[in-house]
Amino acid sequence: MQVSVETISELNRKMTVHVPEDKIREQVTSRLRSLAGKVKIDGFRPGKVPQSLVEKRFGASVREEVLADMIQSSFFDAIRAEKLNPAGGPLITPQESGEGLSYVADFEVMPEFVLLPLDVLEVKRLVSEVTEEDLDGMVLRLREQRKTWQEVSRPAAIEDRLIISFEGKVGDESITNGRVEDLPVVLGSNQLIPGFENNLVGATRDSKLSFDLPFPQDYGNEKLAGKIAQFTVDVTKVEEGVLPELNADFAKAYGIEDGDLETLRTDIKANMEREMNRALQTRTKNSVMEQLFDRHSSLSVPRVLVDQELTQLLAPYKQAAQKRNQGIDEAGLTERLEPVAKRRVALGLILNKLIETNRLSVDPKRVRAAVEDLATSYEHPEHVVSWYYSNREQLKQVESMVLEEQVVEVVLAKAKITDEKISFKDLMQPSQENN
Repeated sequence: MQVSVETISELNRKMTVHVPEDKIREQVTSRLRSLAGKVKIDGFRPGKVPQSLVEKRFGASVREEVLADMIQSSFFDAIRAEKLNPAGGPLITPQESGEGLSYVADFEVMPEFVLLPLDVLEVKRLVSEVTEEDLDGMVLRLREQRKTWQEVSRPAAIEDRLIISFEGKVGDESITNGRVEDLPVVLGSNQLIPGFENNLVGATRDSKLSFDLPFPQDYGNEKLAGKIAQFTVDVTKVEEGVLPELNADFAKAYGIEDGDLETLRTDIKANMEREMNRALQTRTKNSVMEQLFDRHSSLSVPRVLVDQELTQLLAPYKQAAQKRNQGIDEAGLTERLEPVAKRRVALGLILNKLIETNRLSVDPKRVRAAVEDLATSYEHPEHVVSWYYSNREQLKQVESMVLEEQVVEVVLAKAKITDEKISFKDLMQPSQENN
């Protein structure tokens, strides 16, 4: 076998392979000989078909099979011999060569790079705590989850709930498919278009209201975006929220069998601290990833891997659009998501290099601890643990997460760490950072 490799760019290679005719004939002959003992042809007993007839009948198709298999096997033999590490499958172009097999394989290779010393990294590590004020706020939110509603005769205020019937029109066309009956609306919840709920403040039972409202320019329904709608509203009822008392019944409702409020607060705080530690771990990991990515910004990534990542990133958008029977701006989305895809691929390469350099392997004990931690928020944790260990794909995700944590620990052990305090409230706000 003859092989020549041409470097087209930093990651692109063009490999020309020629397999001699005698190698091909050897494979064809072997397969035809094996086939002769199996084929059935009228007039001949099984295993007694003349070799010449087998060659005439099946020679061409067997040669095609051999050529297809030989392209695959010779490609892998060639990259092993040339010590190349392809990033994805090759583009094979057959070449005219008379006898034998000749083809050109175009492909990308994985980048070769050296990691920067970890001690040059500067990582921000957040620290936090659950204060009594934070705990009081969480207890209040739990009470609000069990809030009941009581009708009042006073004018409606923010946080009150109104029961309304209404219709919206643009010109003479109804945009609500007629009248919407008995809709509960909590003022200040922003469940309706901007400005709608403000027009209900001060209303009382049996109020009849009418007002005009513009739809936002970026409203999801293009037919309504920027249009001014006329609304007529009848208020059936005005209600105020009533929070449950902090007593034994409240504690029992949240699983405290003896109804002790201090036990409830202890349990709530433990859950908050568990969520806090997860959030701190995530933020610290993101800080490490940001440093790794920034310090290796010159790393070239294979296009084939970026395209694979883009396919995964686009999938949920396509699925959501399909469910709504809508189209999507795939070109626009691709342009917006491409930097995310490149970052993910680059970080994957960097992490793999760190794993290889530090000879890391996933710790089964840590995987078990991670699974048990994930299961704590469920009513029957033992069932959740069993489910993870019976579902290889789900367990594999946990293993990847644990291995990433091990990499982060290696980085933190050598990097320059700056601790920065953050309040529990700010920590638990949705983060806009890339994972």
